[in-house]
Amino acid sequence: MKARVKAALEQIRPFLVADGGNVELVDVSDEGVVKLRLTGDCHGCPMATMTLRQGIERVLREEVPEIKEVVAV
Repeated sequence: MKARVKAALEQIRPFLVADGGNVELVDVSDEGVVKLRLTGDCHGCPMATMTLRQGIERVLREEVPEIKEVVAV
């Protein structure tokens, strides 16, 4: 599952980088919890929660349906 999450993040990464940010995969648990760290301009951005939920999490769930939760650390 971790490899599939990494591949999905590579689809999203260019959009984040274009806005000066990025995302780092911290962990994928056996229970389907994905831990991510937003970096660059995404870290501390007021829109970071929206980016995480409506952007990153949506794509990850489409690509890896076993994901139960996506959390920022």
